[in-house]
Order: sequence, then C-alpha cells, then structure tokens
Amino acid sequence: MESAAVAIVTVPFPAQGHLNQLLHLSLLLAARGLPVHFAAPEPHLREARSRLHGWGPDAALPAAVRFRALDVPAHESPAPDPRSLFPAHMQQLFEAYCGGARAPLAALLAELAATHRRVVVLHDRMAAFAAAEAARLPNAESLGVHCLAASYNVGWADREHALLRRHGLVFYPPDACATPEFVALARRMGQERRRAPGAGMVVNTCRALEGDFLDALQRIPSSDGRRLFAIGPLSPVLLPLPGAGASSGSSRRHECLDWLDAQPPSSVLYVSFGTTSSLRAEQVRELAAALRDSGARFVWVLRDADRADLRGGEGDAAAETLRAAAASELGPDGPGATGVVVTGWAPQLEILAHGATAAFMSHCGWNSTVESLSHGKPILAWPMHSDQPWDAELVCKYLRAGVLVRPWERRHDVTPAAAIRDAIDRVMASDEGAEIRRRAAALWEAVRGAVAEGGSSRQDLDELVAYVTR
Repeated sequence: MESAAVAIVTVPFPAQGHLNQLLHLSLLLAARGLPVHFAAPEPHLREARSRLHGWGPDAALPAAVRFRALDVPAHESPAPDPRSLFPAHMQQLFEAYCGGARAPLAALLAELAATHRRVVVLHDRMAAFAAAEAARLPNAESLGVHCLAASYNVGWADREHALLRRHGLVFYPPDACATPEFVALARRMGQERRRAPGAGMVVNTCRALEGDFLDALQRIPSSDGRRLFAIGPLSPVLLPLPGAGASSGSSRRHECLDWLDAQPPSSVLYVSFGTTSSLRAEQVRELAAALRDSGARFVWVLRDADRADLRGGEGDAAAETLRAAAASELGPDGPGATGVVVTGWAPQLEILAHGATAAFMSHCGWNSTVESLSHGKPILAWPMHSDQPWDAELVCKYLRAGVLVRPWERRHDVTPAAAIRDAIDRVMASDEGAEIRRRAAALWEAVRGAVAEGGSSRQDLDELVAYVTR
C-alpha cells in the first residue's frame, strides 16, 4: 500500500458533536497508518483534543494526527439563550467558518497536493466548501462525512418513503427544527456539494442500526457521489467492567466514575443534553424534582451550552442559575447518596460503558444516540432541535430501544416532573422497560459484531482505506 504518498485532510463542522465524529474518524484512519491532517479553528482544535477520551493513553493516538489551524474572521461569541431550542448563538461562528475557512483550507490543500501523489478530503457535509476547494486541484478528491443518521437523509428526500410509513415514523421538516438562518446555511452547503460532486459518503452508522435505511439511501441520488461507506460507530466501543468503569487509559479519571464504581449493576440513569442545548431554570427544577421523587440513582450533567468558541460557561452566572434551580429541589447540599451532579464536561463514553449505568436520558443528538446504543443503554428521548426529533423517532419506533420523554409538539412547554418521572419509571422499573433494555442489549451485541473482524463496518472501513490509498 502506498499510503505514505496519500494525505488525508479531515474538515469538521465547528460544533462539538461534529468535531468529535471527525476526530474519531481521523484516529481510525491514522491507526491504519495513514497521515491525517485535522483542520479546524484553533479553539476547536484545543477543545477537540481536551475532550477526546476512550482511545487509551492521552498522548498516544492523538499524536498520530496532525492538527492544522484554520483562521476564520472575528465573530461574536454570545451566551446561549435558554428560551431558544436551537443554538442560534452559534450562527455567527457557523457563518464565519463556512465563509472564512475556505482560503486557509485552500492553502493547506495546495501545500499537501504539491508534496503528495493524492490528497483526499473527508469533510463534514456541513463544511461542503471543502469539496469545492478539493475540486480545484488535479490530484485531490473529496468524500462527504454524514454526521447524522443515514435514515435522516431518507426522510429528507421523501417524507412519505415506504420505510417511514411502515414504521409510523414522522420526519419533521428542517424549518420546524432549526432557525431560518441555519436552514439557509445548510441549503448553501448543499449547493456547494452539487457544484463539486464528491467521490462518496462516509456515514457514522452500521447495518445493525440502520441496515434498511442504508439500502434505501444507496438508491437515492447524492451529490456526495455513488460510494457509501457505513463505518460506524466512529467512537470506540468500550467493554463494561463488572463493578468498575471502562478505563480510558487516562491518568485524569473523572470523579463521577469513582462514584459509579460503588453503585449496583444497571442501577444508574445518566442524564445529559449535549453541548448545544440550555435548559430554562424552571425546566431544571422540574427535572430535579423528577429525579428526586423517582428514587433512581443518577449522574446528571448540568451545564450551560457551549459558546461559539467552545467555552463551556461552567462558572458564569447562567450556570450558577441552573445549579441554584437544581438545588431548590435536590437540596442545597446536592443529591446526597442517590446521585451526582456534574457541572463541567463529563466523559460520556466511559459513563455509558460503565456496568452501573442502566439508561441515558438524552437530547438524541446522533453522536449520543450511537454511543448509547453501542453500549446497550436504552434512551429516554428528549429532543431539542435539528435532527434530534428524527433520532428520537428512530430510537423509539424503529429500533424500539427507548421511550419519548416529551413529544416534539410540546417542545415549547416546560415538561412537568410527573411526565419525566413516568418516563424514568417506564424504562427503569417496568415490564415495558425490561423489554426495552433487552432490545438495547441486543443492539449492543449487533453493533459490536459490526465493528469486529468480518463485520459490516469493519469491511466498509477496509474498503474506504483501500479506495483512498489506491
């Protein structure tokens, strides 16, 4: 294999779930001996490195990837608005990135094209300007990386598709799930892809989760090209250890994992709504009351959403307001022996892989959805924006591995403690929940088979490596 003559450039979209997936992909390819350049704005390079976990010792695999900073124009980084479901406070970053990162990326690609036989650009489909820049070079090509569910594209193409009708799935139009400004940006990136068609699409999924939809997607014309590589999950599938957490190999083990070590097997509810969503204080109080009254053990990640520069806002006034709202129900001294409230970043992969964790109350971002099901943990689905309502539909109706906490139609309402507690009881302490947990465990086994030697995802990864190094 002449892999040394090929340079891989991965270009993420600057939001944590997207950065995460492209960095995991970079590490998978670097582990195959390919030189990989991970290109993003400097603050996002920093946070992507600091939040990476699950791959072993901190300095081992990230050193196999070269981090390349893309300068973007100055932009505001306002605080998130908890009254807005969609993270509109990130829009200025998204616009600055998609407009301003083009020139520095073009310079990087030209530099690599002059010293390599071929340059292959693997770009987030929301960073499709990278495809246009690759198309300008005679020895470069691009593939789109789809950071959403494969099934989302089927629903986007045909809301009345037979698979959706058969399973009673509802595809909510993008303008019902995002701001007009973001939808307009997504459409502009689609136009970029159509002007510079790629060689194919890489999808963070596997046949165990979306086999029927992958077959359907292959029959739908795509501006990303005709090749489809389903190589997910991109994040490592960690083994749960009886009575202890899966080790990341890091010397900086998070304290919540020590607390989990002391809990009975399959007894803890993990609660997290990702890095782009902020809850209103009144919603925090209702959720805290539900956790208190359910009696369930829990790990609750309670933090304000990331800013545009990926500062987490753990110590600002908004975060203090959230913590005070939780304390009003849990008590000023916290949850006591029944739970842990994490007010900063949390090692989600290790929490989900832990033998004490039973289920995940989640916003249903695709990253979190795949990570949860990859570790056999059912989902209490609470979608916030974008593709998340679709992921909730997929989890609850198609995969039958979760329950819906709040219907999408009630997204602007404060969900009362009684409804939240009912969802917790359904999953954690009912016959229905036992069947849901059984389904999630079966998916875990199937996903592990997909990434094992001879599995569908491993085969697609082999084919991707063979294609880019041909």
